[in-house]
Amino acid sequence: MDRKLLDLLVSPDTRQPLALLDAAGLQALNAAISAGSIQRADGSTLDKPLREALITADRAHIYRVEDGIPVLLPEEAIACASIAGLAKA
Repeated sequence: MDRKLLDLLVSPDTRQPLALLDAAGLQALNAAISAGSIQRADGSTLDKPLREALITADRAHIYRVEDGIPVLLPEEAIACASIAGLAKA
């Protein structure tokens, strides 16, 4: 993802800065997706592994990136609390 674009992006709900989810975080997220334990804020299940994702500064929510385009819809947010290693410290 383009660094200039990333510097402008914020969470649609909290206005917190977003950062690219690191490789370890992406691996943990995709493992949880494979286990069928990931739901979006709207209650729908996420069943396709992600290649890229953005995480809020407080590590509370993840937003997926599809084909280089961030999906910054509140109903598409993924809560980090249920993902081992990603919850708030």
